[in-house]
Amino acid sequence: MAESREGDIYWYSPDPRAIIPLERVKLPRSMRQSIRKNGFSYSIDHAFGEVIRSCADRDDTWISEDIISSFEVLHRIGYAHSVEAWSKGELAGGLYGIAIGGAFFGESMFTRKSNASKAAFYFLVQRMKDIGMILLDTQFICDHTERLGAIEIPKKQYLRILRNALLLPCVFH
Repeated sequence: MAESREGDIYWYSPDPRAIIPLERVKLPRSMRQSIRKNGFSYSIDHAFGEVIRSCADRDDTWISEDIISSFEVLHRIGYAHSVEAWSKGELAGGLYGIAIGGAFFGESMFTRKSNASKAAFYFLVQRMKDIGMILLDTQFICDHTERLGAIEIPKKQYLRILRNALLLPCVFH
């Protein structure tokens, strides 16, 4: 993470660590209705550059140009991915992160249309379940991730889950 848009980049390994247990993620009825009403469609990696730049497009951000450049390289070599929610052919929201084995390290989300980032999140979770991934890492907890099901676990427990996840032969695309 960068300190700010222009700040130095630091490696964080928080203890406790925030994760979203996939088995605890439930699509609320109201969200299901919103998704149906908005008619979102989804894609993976169709607009990676636009997603990461949209995530950075806020007054206070840790997503610096160096981070963007680094993630664009990681995207080209197959590790960084975006999940996009579309409405009427327009990018309505999305998220991006890193996928390695059975782990997805969520980095950031954005929305342009109400509930679009949440819709992309639920699409991500279903995709992860479908291909056998077991770890959705959010690093830190905030109000938004907590509403999506994030919990904090001790670093020792996190490292055990991570070790198992990295051994899985999942391919995210």
